[in-house]
Amino acid sequence: MAKSSWEDIAATAQELRDASIGRIDPPVPDVPQKLAKNVTNIPKQLLTTDEILITETLPEDLLSSLASGKITSTALVNAFLRRAGLAQKLTNCITELLPEEALSRAKYLDDYYHEHGSPIGPLHGLPVSVKEHIGMKGKGLNAGFVSWWDHQGEEDAHVLRILCRAGCVFYARTTQPQTLMHLETSNNLYGVTVNPFNRDLTSGGSSGGEGALLGLRGSCLGIGSDIGGSVRSPAANCGLYGFRPTSYRVPVRGWSSTMLGEEQIVAVTGPLSTSLEGIKLFMKTIIAAKPWLFEPPCLPLPWKNAELEKSIARGKKLKVAVLWSDDVVRPHPPVLRALNEVVQELEKVTTIEVTDWSPFNHDEAWEIIASLYFPDGAQEEINAIDASGEPWRPLSKFIIQENPHVKHLSVEEVWHWTSRREEYRRKYAEHWNQTATSIGLDGEPADMVDVILAPVGPGAAPPLDSAKYWGYTSQWNLLDYPALVFP
Repeated sequence: MAKSSWEDIAATAQELRDASIGRIDPPVPDVPQKLAKNVTNIPKQLLTTDEILITETLPEDLLSSLASGKITSTALVNAFLRRAGLAQKLTNCITELLPEEALSRAKYLDDYYHEHGSPIGPLHGLPVSVKEHIGMKGKGLNAGFVSWWDHQGEEDAHVLRILCRAGCVFYARTTQPQTLMHLETSNNLYGVTVNPFNRDLTSGGSSGGEGALLGLRGSCLGIGSDIGGSVRSPAANCGLYGFRPTSYRVPVRGWSSTMLGEEQIVAVTGPLSTSLEGIKLFMKTIIAAKPWLFEPPCLPLPWKNAELEKSIARGKKLKVAVLWSDDVVRPHPPVLRALNEVVQELEKVTTIEVTDWSPFNHDEAWEIIASLYFPDGAQEEINAIDASGEPWRPLSKFIIQENPHVKHLSVEEVWHWTSRREEYRRKYAEHWNQTATSIGLDGEPADMVDVILAPVGPGAAPPLDSAKYWGYTSQWNLLDYPALVFP
């Protein structure tokens, strides 16, 4: 039997995606053939009043209405399915919608509420979207490679099982780039995902399908992954909240990618949401489930959101340091203007102290992390791309073929670069400690900077195939610091 061409496989992938959208009832409206650059207002022109109200409500408010019985999960799922279908037609952000499974799940939850008079869990009835490479049992799991088109999830990813037990409904799967190593989202199975605010620009990556979908309010809470900016870039480009937690905070078992088991630079699972409370709900739900009992690398630490509030109540000011530039690529004027506006507002708050942050060798940080991203010389990525004959996307070429740091490392060389990573982390911690203004009871530095306010990138969302500077996001992956993006 002749091997299918990559073009035939891509056509099949798109047919299956379109068929999943075609099963939504009532049908998803057609969008204008000639689209403006900014398409964020089109859903309001094509959806019902109730659908607009539901999909533009914040997740915490939807959950409140669900918990009080004011609205059903079925109503929410139908509304978000229709808006997600429109988002696909406007930005090319969907790999598959799940109308049958989602509506069946919603009915189960509605019946449960009717019988028990209370929600099944903290996320009862809430529709949640998922980046494609986070596995679902029996569903495709291609991670952006044409040659992986026939791969399927053997089980639901651990993070999905936790969220399911909490009561959510999975209804949409979203696009990612070839290799999962772009700050944009394009692959040869589905094409290019664009920014809903300007279709000439990127939605970000690698969780750019989530970014575009949430940006168009086709979702209010989505799950992405991040190894160099892949949650934060789409959040910034599409006006969302996005969170990169510290490694081993959120489960990763059950997703698909190359170099599984590599520990030099660890990818993380993270949420994107239309609200800050949505981020908190995601993290609280995951950590309350004690994932470390089933995925031992996960850290057995509680969610510590109350500690800062207690410190401020005791009279301690929150110290915010502003990184105006990483001294490698200076941010563009719109980014500096936004930073200035935030600083001006922060300086009005009596419980906040603002200072400047001095960058510490951020150029060295990129050298280290870029050397550790592909310790096999990117051979797994090369094999996965070449196996189908699909062409290399421009940003795959950039991060692998044109990247001088990509080399096949010996065991000794891996040790060398890992030691460089640890030494850099130590020096950066020392740099942070120097911001202390007092000494603690045990002689430790105290009253240090609490948080760094920094750009997510040097500019606003860039034109397609041009997002080539990772330094403002990958910096925090190398250091393994948690990082939150806010609009």
